[in-house]
Amino acid sequence: MSPEDLRYLERCLELAELGARTTAPNPMVGCVLVRDGAVIGEGWHERPGSPHAEMIALAAAGDASVATAYASLEPCAHHGRTPPCADALVAAGVARVVIASIDPDSRTNGQGIERLRAGGVEVELATGDIERRARHQNAGFRTLVRLGRPHVTYKAAVSVDGRVAAPGGEPRWISSPQSRALVHEWRARSGAVAIGIGTVLADDPTLTARDCVPPTERQPLRVVFDRAARLPVGSALVRSLAEGPVAVVCRPSAPGIAALAAAGVEAIEASDDGQALAELGRRGVAKVLLEGGPTLAAALQVEGLVDRLALFVAPLVLGAGPNALEGWPAMRLGEGELELSSRPVGPDTLLVADVHEV
Repeated sequence: MSPEDLRYLERCLELAELGARTTAPNPMVGCVLVRDGAVIGEGWHERPGSPHAEMIALAAAGDASVATAYASLEPCAHHGRTPPCADALVAAGVARVVIASIDPDSRTNGQGIERLRAGGVEVELATGDIERRARHQNAGFRTLVRLGRPHVTYKAAVSVDGRVAAPGGEPRWISSPQSRALVHEWRARSGAVAIGIGTVLADDPTLTARDCVPPTERQPLRVVFDRAARLPVGSALVRSLAEGPVAVVCRPSAPGIAALAAAGVEAIEASDDGQALAELGRRGVAKVLLEGGPTLAAALQVEGLVDRLALFVAPLVLGAGPNALEGWPAMRLGEGELELSSRPVGPDTLLVADVHEV
């Protein structure tokens, strides 16, 4: 691809990111229309039911004949709440379409490309880094349509020696204010935030997305993995139900279901964790931010249900206490297409590793 092609695809990814908090369970998509070296229209998908990025860009352009359309995701080929974007691009007389990533939804998955080519449009597919980044941008959507469950990111704040709590479990912030602010933004972008009942009993968190800029328009579903439905009705989670919903994942007919239901907490009755995540997927939850302790994370990892690992490594040594990856099998991260990245966040270092490809 030419440097200009890559530059416009970069712009598509930037536009797509504007829908990070609102598009789910739909994908984030950005589109740029270019003719004679000038941008004539841009668009991004904001939320389910709203026009797709391509349709917004076409409307902005007015006349898109012989233009090149750049899209971060393959234009759709099916009628949903909106008509197929592939057909709209053909009807508009677009001469060329450059696509950063294929749409894995079975209703498209190459069919958008086929429609474009059948309509006489030249189609070019990205490869390399830009294609990988486009896939990773829509990790939630891709996991949901491929596996029927949300994409799960295990987030933990750890000391240099891998501890998530001080000896004896004394309350103590490990990560920096900058890291905690980033986690609140991640919550705002997630369909659900999940922890185990042990974390509830130890820390009594609220798990809401707070102090985000701009303020979040909706809170994630707060999920407690709690086999016996022991969530205290006086907990911060239950007391803050007015701010956002709470659900407990418990075994069928768990003894505490009735009391929690009376308090306004929903029970997701599931025989195992995979069934629970599948139920969240049926509800349109595309991304789960797992903030529970090592026990829950290890249980999900053993079942192959953790997709991404995000560790905020703080510049301190605790010397003892629970380890963030206790119970995980040995693995080498960063091999092949499984990305391993690091960057500073305040005084901390954020390590992000993919456990499964998307």
